[in-house]
Amino acid sequence: MNTLKRYCLSAAIAALSVVNAQAADIVDTAVGAGSFQTLVAAAKAAGLVDTLKSDGPLTVFAPTDDAFAKLPDGTVETLLKPENKAKLAAILTYHVVPGKVMAADVVNVSGAKTVQGQQVDVKVDGSNVMIDNANVVKTDIECDNGVIHVIDSVILPADKSVVETAVAAGSFKTLVAAVKAAGLVETLSGDGPFTVFAPTDEAFAKLPEGTVENLLKPENKQKLIDILTYHVVSGRVYSSDAVAAKTAKSLQGSTLTVKVSDSGAMINDAGLVKTDIDATNGVIHVIDSVLLPPAKGANAQQVIHGAIAQGSQLFNAGHHDACANLYSQTMHQLMDTDLDPSLRHHLTSVMQTANSQHCPTTRAWTLRHGMDQMYARLANK
Repeated sequence: MNTLKRYCLSAAIAALSVVNAQAADIVDTAVGAGSFQTLVAAAKAAGLVDTLKSDGPLTVFAPTDDAFAKLPDGTVETLLKPENKAKLAAILTYHVVPGKVMAADVVNVSGAKTVQGQQVDVKVDGSNVMIDNANVVKTDIECDNGVIHVIDSVILPADKSVVETAVAAGSFKTLVAAVKAAGLVETLSGDGPFTVFAPTDEAFAKLPEGTVENLLKPENKQKLIDILTYHVVSGRVYSSDAVAAKTAKSLQGSTLTVKVSDSGAMINDAGLVKTDIDATNGVIHVIDSVLLPPAKGANAQQVIHGAIAQGSQLFNAGHHDACANLYSQTMHQLMDTDLDPSLRHHLTSVMQTANSQHCPTTRAWTLRHGMDQMYARLANK
């Protein structure tokens, strides 16, 4: 019996020793591995050791020493200098995600928001997983305050502002010209963060001829400001957050509607063609149409009359899709005015019917008929 007790006690002590050996935080685990010396040195220089030793939990995508060695010569040495502490901290926290995210969870998402604030992209191709442009080479190294996944390259956060990102893309020349004409460059280059639903040059080209030229005139500056700020939301709102929220209040003051269907996601009646483009002070989502803010305080009958006059010209010229888009935008404008519940229900019903129709001609006629009915009902009030 004494022999059995001694055996059980020895086994218990051995088991406890194994548990204690495994119970290391993220920093100690990285130090013990021996292949993250540069990462550990960088964490110390950035003043992040205490953070990475905290209760967490945290998920770290950890670049190996070989990964840091792939950076251009002198990069690491420059980042380790005291004057670059903030930049180094931003890069390192871009490798950290709040919570304990195991490999099985990582492969089920397309992106993850980091401690730094920006989002890393997650791409899965069979058994290969990439975090931005880095391959995940080892997963699920558990620590007592989180988990480490090993990557083969250092990943870098975006280093351009919203405006700089739009300029560099080359497909937002009209938008950038409009931002300059409206005097909004300094605002959109500020700290933010901002979420911008950015119409492409092709989106602006869909507007009736002469519209952009008129908006760029100095006398129309306030109208241009209202249109542009209607495309901007305060905060860094990623696509998954926008879809979950379903609505977002713009800087212009009016509300944007987020819809998801089998054909894709839409902001009002503009299709989302690319999402989650990070910038230092926000995030950009690309849309295929220009959003027009509602005419607050305007007479609804005047709005309808003007839209029908303009839409009729587009329809008669054969631009049925442009006509339908104009009518749809007008209905969204009217929804943001003071309407009684019956008229609001009427507009909602008409727009839902139109959204289910794929033929531009039929869609234009459905919307036109709905506006005619609303105009008549308003006239009888």
